[in-house]
Amino acid sequence: MKDKVVLITGGSQGYGKATARLFAEHGAKAVIAARSEDALKAAGKETGCDAFFQMDVTKPKDWCNARKFMLERYGRIDVLINNAGGAVSVTGIEKHTLPDIEAIIALNLLSAIYGANAFAGVMKAQNSGTIVNVASACAKHAWPGWSVYAAAKWGVLGFSKNLYVDLQPYNIRVTCIVPGAGATDFMRHAGGKNIDAKLQAPDVAQAMLYVCSLPPHVVVEELILWGNDQVVVPL
Repeated sequence: MKDKVVLITGGSQGYGKATARLFAEHGAKAVIAARSEDALKAAGKETGCDAFFQMDVTKPKDWCNARKFMLERYGRIDVLINNAGGAVSVTGIEKHTLPDIEAIIALNLLSAIYGANAFAGVMKAQNSGTIVNVASACAKHAWPGWSVYAAAKWGVLGFSKNLYVDLQPYNIRVTCIVPGAGATDFMRHAGGKNIDAKLQAPDVAQAMLYVCSLPPHVVVEELILWGNDQVVVPL
């Protein structure tokens, strides 16, 4: 990963911040992106990342600005990690507000699509690159109250598989990371209580590093991560 140029969305906390720290430790030029400038500054000091970029991943214009920033600063991008996401609201479908539904889809699905749309052309021109999209175990299993979020994350998984088919001729890899319940502030941001889970942000970061540091001719299509405290009984 030495000197690889990496953009990580949702990089000011959770999985994104842990990934930025690990990538920086391995010599990558990690750039973190998030909405809060204060959070980015704090995370930048913590992680040793190369730079940060303030953006809202649900806004296509911000993605255009991010592409401009990356190309002006580095002239390339080797890895795009579409990590930004959030539950927004966990409840029965009839209790969701329409703005919440739109926010869930935009933050968790459209953001990944916008990211690929912004940077796929750059990677095609380089004839190289890796895109990592972060889905969720909700793309594989069902729990009450998660239907809209699950729809978005199923979309991320399907999008990732087809995106790889589109980009494979240009030596671009696409991987979908599918984590189970993790010990982050994910639930707190959705108005609930955080989960005391064994799966930690550094664990997911290790998976990100593994996927991105494999030889360029090796592709991980999909990687599912569980903490061994989470038991799932298939339907």
